[in-house]
Amino acid sequence: MSSNVTPFRNVKHASMLWAAPERAEEIAALHAKLFDPPWDAAAIKGLLEHPAATSLIAVAGSPKAVIGFVIGQLAADEAEILSIGVAPNWQRAGVAAGLLEGLARAARRGDAKRIFLDVAEDNDAARALYQKLGFAEVGRRKRYYHRAGAEPVDALTLAWTL
Repeated sequence: MSSNVTPFRNVKHASMLWAAPERAEEIAALHAKLFDPPWDAAAIKGLLEHPAATSLIAVAGSPKAVIGFVIGQLAADEAEILSIGVAPNWQRAGVAAGLLEGLARAARRGDAKRIFLDVAEDNDAARALYQKLGFAEVGRRKRYYHRAGAEPVDALTLAWTL
């Protein structure tokens, strides 16, 4: 077992922190494990440095390693989640919910009224989490997600009223 994994995968063993630009390499490494095409560290650093950035990471283990992230932005009275991901060995342990709730608290402090995100129509696990938190479908982007060797998948645009 890696030193970065607690034996119980308990979200109580994870800390939620602001995502500083200095963590861009770690976030990019995790993003690459989860998404195709992945975002590189320079792109992530640029998002984290943006004045509208509202982003968090979850860290756990010894030494502390990034096990999850949410990259968001605030604009006027709305927030948008650009990307969210959790290390495979920490999925379904409450990390994503913790990150989303943390982002929602920050968005409320920034006077946001709603948070938007896009999710692949066939991502049942993510859709179930979003629904549980209170996100509702407000739109659809036809053939938005392109995957190697597969037909494009629609993106559902969801909104969470804060």
